[in-house]
Formats: sequence, structure tokens, C-alpha cells
Amino acid sequence: MDPRVGSTGTLPDGMRVVLDRRVRRLAGRDGGSALLGGAPPKLVHLTPRAQAVLGTGDSVTVADPVSRALARTLLDSGFAHPAHPIPGGPGRGEVTVVVPVKDRPLDRLLAALPADLGGLVVVDDGGADPEGLAATVKAAHGRVIRHETPRGPAAARNAGLVAATTPLVMFLDSDVVPQEGWLDPLLDHLADPAVALVAPRIVALHPVRGAVGRYEAVRSSLDLGPDPALIVPRSRVAYVPSAAMLVRRDAVGAGFDEDMHVAEDVDLVLRLHAAGRRLRYEPAARVAHDHRTSPREWWLRKAYYGTGAAPLARRHRGAVPPMVLSPWTAAACAALLAQRRWSVPVAAAVTAVAAERLSRKLSRLERPRFSAARLAGLGLSGAGLQVANALLRHHWPLAAALVPFSRRARRAVLLAALAEGLGDWWTHRRYDPAVRPDPVTHLVAHRLDDLAYGAGLWWGALKARDTAALRPASPGRK
Repeated sequence: MDPRVGSTGTLPDGMRVVLDRRVRRLAGRDGGSALLGGAPPKLVHLTPRAQAVLGTGDSVTVADPVSRALARTLLDSGFAHPAHPIPGGPGRGEVTVVVPVKDRPLDRLLAALPADLGGLVVVDDGGADPEGLAATVKAAHGRVIRHETPRGPAAARNAGLVAATTPLVMFLDSDVVPQEGWLDPLLDHLADPAVALVAPRIVALHPVRGAVGRYEAVRSSLDLGPDPALIVPRSRVAYVPSAAMLVRRDAVGAGFDEDMHVAEDVDLVLRLHAAGRRLRYEPAARVAHDHRTSPREWWLRKAYYGTGAAPLARRHRGAVPPMVLSPWTAAACAALLAQRRWSVPVAAAVTAVAAERLSRKLSRLERPRFSAARLAGLGLSGAGLQVANALLRHHWPLAAALVPFSRRARRAVLLAALAEGLGDWWTHRRYDPAVRPDPVTHLVAHRLDDLAYGAGLWWGALKARDTAALRPASPGRK
């Protein structure tokens, strides 16, 4: 990693960046070292200058051209995240909050907004009580733009974007309630001129009720977890929802694509990423969302989300595949799915060959074969998890078609359903400290969640007559 390489944009003096907790440092033969991690994951070797700046610690403070360039490179590759507070960020007076709404009360949302904002624009998308809404918004010192007939949330947000006069716009949906201290961590990130969008963590609005509510509190599609991230396609955080996102007005152009009635937020994220802008997820900022808890409404909303995959895959080829598998992990997983006597030996042999080939590329490391074996094991386990997830979520109609006729298919589906479901419960069980979902309820809800999304995905693909959203991809290929 050369600290002179990075995107444009000057980081402020005193800014500190901290290595992501998943990053691993590997020793080199010549006394140097390499970093394993990033978004998407990669292995990079530190140059002597970069190693001297990073030292044996896990952070870099911007103080001179070399540390500034190294911090820039670590941020842009997802190896590190800014540490708060970040000097030089904009103030709240540079932010206009834009809220699209249709027939929903706004009192709790407006009460949670700070008083020193630069503006508030509420877009009434064809609601039935324009006078009542106008009075509520006027009391909060905001203005209302009205669409006489509903045009959808994308068009409503765009209308607010056009009306805003501040350099920053914070989109908030009408069913969210910002939590204490939510805005400043987002504004901090905009001290980096390369960042065009930053989004908070979406958590459950309490009190949480019912089995669906408990599941959503720890496993909502809107909650992207407790760790900060660079938002990058095919990575741990590949998108952020428009329920709450802060953007630079001059970076988003015309805003959301009004022809998209679902996944328009993911489309915006992918367009900004393709344009070379930096996008960040900041879980220190929390915005509570009033999740759907009626089983029927919840299931239909999950299916609705699935219908967005086909138009996204058509617009952004290779950016939203159901799986990303290298040839050797695909071969190893296929061998294991065959469930023959030779399956484990063949999968082990394929993995061993892949590890040996990888070790030749890691010759600069102190223990290349050990590191290669470790990486190959991680690659195979990750691929296995993807296959299990796709079997139960993206491709469950195919699995369901095989189950009545194949004992091996039944065994594979049952094992995947139990192992992946319990593993998902274990991973997410502490996402909301006030909620403790039991494993059985979580597993059942998770399987219903996958069935809904997969049904929507296949419906959208058939409607679009485009199978791109169903096809796996290889790393580095779109």
C-alpha cells in the first residue's frame, strides 16, 4: 500500500482514522507487514513509509502529507474508519431535512429534530388532510410542498431536494424518530470532501411488540449492524436505506430515479459509487423506525423488497448478485452438495490446490502456506454460507422443486435451514439489548423472511424477463 495513492479530497489536520476491527495484520519475510480486510476484502502490503506512520498501533492521525495520504488510502479501501469527533465538519445550519409523507402523523418525528437546522421541507404526497399537515409543519417552522396526486416517495424526496437551499439534505421518512445525538456523527463525516452520502443505523422504535416485532428489532432489512463501514457493492454494507440518509446536494444531481418504486435508494447508492464518490455508514448515529409487526403486512413488505432486485440488476450489471463465488469455491461447494462418498475428499483437494496456488502469491509473507490455508478456509466457509443462504432465499423455488424427488435435496435444505437459521440468530441476537428473541421463533421468522424475499425476487425477474438478479458472479467480474 503506497500512502501517495488515494482519491482526491484533503482530510483535515487532527483527523484520526482507526483500523476496522476485522482487519488483520500479517508479518512479512523482510520485516514488513500486510493488511488483510477492507471493502471488498483484499490483501495489501504496507510500504516502509506507510508502516512507519502506522507503527504497531491501529490508528493514524492526520498531521502531515504522508499521514494524510495514508489515512486517505485506508479510508477509501475500507481498511479504516474515522474516529469521532472529526474536526472541520459542517454545522447543523447547513442541513435541510426533507420528509416525504402521505397520511401519517409527523408529531413525534418533528419533535425529535434539532431547532438549529437550516430548513425543514415536508412533501405532502397526495394526503387526505393537507390543512392539518400544513398546520403541524408550520408549528415546527417548516414548509410544505404538496403533490395533489401521489407520485411516490422518490418523486416526493426529489421535490424536497429541489426546494432545499442548504448544501446538505437529510432525508427522513415519516415513520422514523431520530435518537438523541443522531445528527452530529453524520455531519462529522462530511469533513472529508470525498464523502457524498452518510447514513445512520436504523433501529427499532420501542416498545417492541409481538414475535415479528422482536425479530425485526434484531434482523430488520434496514438495520445494517453495529459496525461502521464504507458502503461498497458486494461488501458487508452494500447499500443503505433512504429511511434516513444525509447527502451533499450537489453530489446527488436530480436525486432518486422516479421510475423506480422500490430499491430507488439502492440505485442512488450504486450510481454515486460508480461516480467515484465515497459513501459511509455510521452506526453511532441512530434513527428509530416504526417497523411493521402485522405478520401479513410484514411478509408482503419483504416480498416487495425482493421485486427491486431485477430492476437493480438490469441497471447495475453484476452489482447485486445473489452469490459471489470463485471457480474453486463453487467447485468445492458443488462437491459437498452432491453428498457422495467422494464429496468431502474432493472438496478438501480443491481447497488444498487453491491454497497452494494462493501461497505462491503470498511469498512476501512470513508464513505464506499457513496464511494461504487460513484464507482458503475462510473463503470456503464464506462460500458455503452464501450457498446456504441462496438455497433458502434467492433460489428457494428451485430447491422446493427438487425436494419432493430427491432425498439429498431434502437433507441439504433441512441442514441449511437449521444451521443458517441458528447461526443467524447467534449473530444478531444482541443487536437490540432490550430484545432477546428465542432461537426457535427467530429461525421460523427468518425462514418466512427468506421465502417472502425470494418470492418477490422471482416475480420481479419473471416480470422483467431478466435473470441477472438470479445469476451468481465471480469476484472481480461483473
